[in-house]
Amino acid sequence: MAEHRTMQRGALLDAARSLLSEGGTEALTFPALAERTGLARSSVYEYFRSRAAVVEELCAVDFPVWAAEVENAMERAATPEEKIEAYVRRQLDLVGDRRHRAVVAISASELDAGAREKIRAAHGGLIAMIVEALGDLGHDQPRLAAMLLQGSVDAAVRRIELSVAEEPGVIADTAVAMILNGVQGVQGVQGVQGVQGVQGVPGDPDDLDVQG
Repeated sequence: MAEHRTMQRGALLDAARSLLSEGGTEALTFPALAERTGLARSSVYEYFRSRAAVVEELCAVDFPVWAAEVENAMERAATPEEKIEAYVRRQLDLVGDRRHRAVVAISASELDAGAREKIRAAHGGLIAMIVEALGDLGHDQPRLAAMLLQGSVDAAVRRIELSVAEEPGVIADTAVAMILNGVQGVQGVQGVQGVQGVQGVPGDPDDLDVQG
């Protein structure tokens, strides 16, 4: 009996992922879950008391899997720059995965306080992965820099989700280049690094040849 309930609960969560990835949070309804799983609507309520409860469990199950994928990619990288690139690229590689699409839909939704708190905590754990690498690069405010970096990743995710003209690989390359090199582009920042030594740490303005 316990095994059967576990299987049914898993089927409901899998159906929820599909609904979220296909139609966002508006598509996640108990009638839709019942239809996808072949259960009676009253049976769905035996497993989850509300839509928020479904979302909270998805957060508990899927965020750690997604975060582990990113963390594993970072562990294979050697330098802080490579770790940052792995952090960005792995998240963007996962955009097509149903778990990721569900997470994106959840993150953009209006939920109750408990579900929002779980999402914030999960995102905080993801951001914490990159703080050390940013500190190693010399950032005075590595956690703030990490939050801004994640904002760039989130923007790239949305761009890929739109299925616009650019290929996902081009979006990923551009996001990595901008995050690592800034808006000046590779050549400009390499010139600044030659004077400053550390990316992200301001040097003496008098040392730079600034064109008016």
